[in-house]
Amino acid sequence: MIEPGTPDYRRASRALALGSLLVFANLYLFQPLLPALATQFAVPSTQANWVHAATTLGLALTLVPWALMSERWGRRATLLLSLALLPVLGVAQALVSDLVQLALLRGLMGVVLAGFVAVAVAYMAEEFSPVALALAVGAYVAANSLGGILGRVYGGMVGDWLGWKSATLGLALATAVGTALVWRWLPAPRRFTPSPAPFGRRCQDALAHLKSPLLWWAMLLGGLNFALFVNQFSVMGFRLVAPPHQLPVALVSLIFLCYLTGTLTSRLSGRWSLRFGPRSGMTVGTLVALAGALLARVEAVWAMVLGLLLISAGAFLVHALAYAWVSQHARGAKASATALYLVHYYLGGSLGGFWLLYGWEQAGWDGVILGSGLLYGGMLLAVARLGRQPQGALLAD
Repeated sequence: MIEPGTPDYRRASRALALGSLLVFANLYLFQPLLPALATQFAVPSTQANWVHAATTLGLALTLVPWALMSERWGRRATLLLSLALLPVLGVAQALVSDLVQLALLRGLMGVVLAGFVAVAVAYMAEEFSPVALALAVGAYVAANSLGGILGRVYGGMVGDWLGWKSATLGLALATAVGTALVWRWLPAPRRFTPSPAPFGRRCQDALAHLKSPLLWWAMLLGGLNFALFVNQFSVMGFRLVAPPHQLPVALVSLIFLCYLTGTLTSRLSGRWSLRFGPRSGMTVGTLVALAGALLARVEAVWAMVLGLLLISAGAFLVHALAYAWVSQHARGAKASATALYLVHYYLGGSLGGFWLLYGWEQAGWDGVILGSGLLYGGMLLAVARLGRQPQGALLAD
């Protein structure tokens, strides 16, 4: 197995972190550009949102199939295929001039991105020793966060200055170079064994997780959490480019640096869980995020930024704890259990935009608060339901 400090460890962790950076930069490239797209194509915010929502929707719906197919194809081959297709789709996006075509290509981009997202941790779990795995996963998750920030800030700034087509071409070129480096660095698998089970049987094993309330309520919690978190930032983008603020898209894209508080709380989530229990952390994270949404109602940029910092801190804490909960409490087929968590997570991110943007169109940020409040209530209900499971099942609490 790959051990910390070895050349293979450095190469593999570097390759997976770079791949993660590229994947999440491509995933969130268009989020800060939604106000500009709405203006360019003369459509309401809910229609422009399809460009972002189609990507997360395509990713959510194909995570489990990618994970199951990698059982036969191999992890490394799946990871490299996913990355290699990204620049092709990036160039294709720059060649279209219709919003519907762009949204369809973004949906296909989500399908391709799912291959890497679904398989990266499984590769590490098979090839790395337990100590190396703990270290590598930390670097991988950090790269997730940094890739998301990079993609959004890059997309907002370059898209505002040179246009969204130039932004997609630039990222496609960078992704092609990065893919070549991942192919060169990522070691060939030594411990992968193709699964002899039929595809249908593996699907049944995966779907069996949905019958467990202990898992499903945590999956629902993750979906509601991401539905709020990622789309509150989208709505804030529309809010800041509109009167009375009328800030440029390039400047507004810097709000995504607020994700850094979430990077901190996700790193601290393990310590919180060990000391106070995961359910208390899920509750605190939900309430902190709700407080951020309420604070952001103040019509001052400083209050909005502080509100986003609180939203990010709370949401990442909930996500880290709920994700770990599913992984720890799944009885067998843990890879498919975590894939199903991510299905709920990204499906929530896809659908939540339409919910919050509708509230924004109808009543401004007050409409967002009303819509958010209902979903935050659902999150608190999900945490409460986790607490009502048989005491013997609450291994982590």
